[in-house]
Amino acid sequence: MAGPALRKTESHASIHEAALQEARELTNILGNLLKGRETDNALETAYIIVEHWETRTLAHADAEERSLYKEIAETSPELKDNVVALTRDHNLMRNIVNDIKEMLERHGVGYDVLQRFQALILVDELHNLEEEKILPEH
Repeated sequence: MAGPALRKTESHASIHEAALQEARELTNILGNLLKGRETDNALETAYIIVEHWETRTLAHADAEERSLYKEIAETSPELKDNVVALTRDHNLMRNIVNDIKEMLERHGVGYDVLQRFQALILVDELHNLEEEKILPEH
């Protein structure tokens, strides 16, 4: 069963916005470090951003899939396609994060990594809007 914070639109939206705001701030820092050619600090920051996505947004996604999405699909079968699409969004974000990790290991940090972090933010923003539309009010 999903916890109360996941099941209420307002609290769930707050969780999303807090994680997204942190991601935006960290990504802006990375951009500034790249502009300043501070490669060592940029690389360290990129790994911090990866950790942020894994421990905040993707961990949250895992919790949603384990409980909330199953609950929504069971209680509102007409929303099953929405749940499938939201799960696909999570998988896309996981794939982008894994791609970033591979890029960092192979080539270090650069503007291509920054662009992928920016893409993650956009995907997550759009995902959150769609998800919040189907949240049950309890």
